[in-house]
Amino acid sequence: MGFWDTLLGRSKPVTPDLDQLFALPSAAITLQAALGFTPTGTGSVCFAAIEGGAFAQVRSEVRALLDADSERGGEPVEFSLDSYGYAWLLSRRPPDSLPDLVSDLHAVNSSLQDSGFGPHLLCSLVVFHDAEPRPLALVYLYKRGAFYPFAPLPGHKRDNPLELQVKAALKDDLRIESDLTRWFPLWGAPGL
Repeated sequence: MGFWDTLLGRSKPVTPDLDQLFALPSAAITLQAALGFTPTGTGSVCFAAIEGGAFAQVRSEVRALLDADSERGGEPVEFSLDSYGYAWLLSRRPPDSLPDLVSDLHAVNSSLQDSGFGPHLLCSLVVFHDAEPRPLALVYLYKRGAFYPFAPLPGHKRDNPLELQVKAALKDDLRIESDLTRWFPLWGAPGL
């Protein structure tokens, strides 16, 4: 950062740290103790849709990587496009296998990043629910290097008080995005 960058209000982008995803299992313990939310066993990676042979190769490699898990049954990753044109990779695990789910998400993100698709990565999320069951996602913003909670309600509304409670509960476990305007709604995210 130079003098002119500072003067003009330009900031250096945060470097993504995918290893922050590995903090989710301990954050899940805090989340359950504080607010009664437990993992559902689903997690997703979202990225700007990419076409062409290079992405098809990465997709094949990701599927082969996750297929290599002999304890996993069924389809390791589901690919889909949302109504906004973003691509999603959904991974499912048993609810008590959050570390394995986080490893899946890390592997998918790392594969895309290592193949040169890092600038296309948007976010990763892990889904939780409580006894009611209300859904809650902990979202990792790839380009911000921080997490935020997303608690959808019916009718494209959000449970803002719950999101702020989650922020307060997890402030010591995860790097929480401080700019609330970057807590984007993820309507219709796979697994949520």
